Order: sequence, then structure tokens, then C-alpha cells
Amino acid sequence: MTATMLADRSLLRLSGDDVRGFLQGLISADMAGPLPVWAGLLTPQGKALYDFIVWPDGDALLLDCEASAAEGLKRRLSIYRLRRAITIEADARTVHWSRAPGHGMPDPRLAALGYRWLAPASEPATGWLAHRLSLGITEGVAELGQDKTLWLECNARELNGVSFTKGCYVGQENTARMHHRSKVNRRLVVAPRAEPGDRTRATYPELGLMIEHRRVEALGDAIIPEWLAAAL
Repeated sequence: MTATMLADRSLLRLSGDDVRGFLQGLISADMAGPLPVWAGLLTPQGKALYDFIVWPDGDALLLDCEASAAEGLKRRLSIYRLRRAITIEADARTVHWSRAPGHGMPDPRLAALGYRWLAPASEPATGWLAHRLSLGITEGVAELGQDKTLWLECNARELNGVSFTKGCYVGQENTARMHHRSKVNRRLVVAPRAEPGDRTRATYPELGLMIEHRRVEALGDAIIPEWLAAAL
């Protein structure tokens, strides 16, 4: 198993003064529980800025994030750091994936996604994008949109990306209000590729698929996997 590396992912390492407490007040997932977890860093209005998976690394934390967004995520976290003695830096390890069990941890979003682990670089994996989209799961700035999509519209509740018991974090008020009032009127979905429109976020011609932001009463030909059907 050498062709397992997800070449479009990278790692940021947070170390120093109570990094769990630092993230607890910022991101949507509960840092007091077991890791890894999928989480979002949101705007005060509850819209997605960045999504990532948080891994433990001794007293430090590792953010398994989109490689193209790593520098932007680092800058955003640094704004909130203020005078706290926290270091945010790139980590040399890489993210690995396999559909088959035998190595790593189940993806915290959905077990059917497969297994992830952190290790030195190897040959790039193939099949990850097609597998993820076949399960109707979106991620990354291009698909989620930056400051465009409410976190619950990114299916965060169904994919274990939000805690409603942890207390305050950036964007918590609007996210909690939507949850308790069941006001998720739109969803990010994977659908067969068609002519892009104003609802289209990303297209994958080689797979014949696209990501769209659709109203729940007009999901049309979108892929509706079991985990999403149960929520709808």
C-alpha cells in the first residue's frame, strides 16, 4: 500500500498554550472529545470559511486541510491567536487514505469514506475524489464556497461537523438557531454535470459531476445518499 497519499491535502501543526482550548472557542466541533473530528472555521454569521479534520499530536494538534487553502487558514487562525503563545506551522507529514480497513482511522464524517492516517509522503492515491463524490460529500473552498454557504447547508450536522452542546464558537449563534428551528432550506449536493448556473460551485467534467447549492424542495437529480435522505 504505497499509493495512498492525498496530494491535495496538507497539515498545519498548532502547538503551545492550550491549543485545544484555543480551537474550542473558534471552530464548530468539540475539542473536549475524542479526535479526529471534522470541523469548520466559520464567519460570525455561520458561513463556512475553511473545513478541516483535527488530529491529536501529543499536546499539539494537526489540521488536515486543503493544501491550496493552508496558508489562508493559517493567517485566519493567527488573527484569533492575539498574544497567546501558540505556534502555527506547516508539518512535513502527509495525509493518507484507503477505502479498505487495515490501517488508519475511519473518516470522522462517514465510515463509508474509508480510512485516513498521517505518515511520510508516498505515491499519490487514486480514486479518492470519485469515491467522495459518489457518497455525496463536499469539502474545500471551491465546493463549500468561502463566506457563501451556511455551515449546516454544508451538511455539517449529518457529517458530524458541529456540536450543539460545546458552548460558544465563531458563528455558533446562527448555527444553533438554524438547528433548533429546523431552518436548513438549502443543501450542497453532488449532481450529474449539466450546464453550469448561478447555483453551481464546482464542476468535474472527467467524472460527469458537479456541486450545486440547491433548495431542499428542488434537489432534482442530485445524488441523495442514505445519510442525507434521512435528514431530508
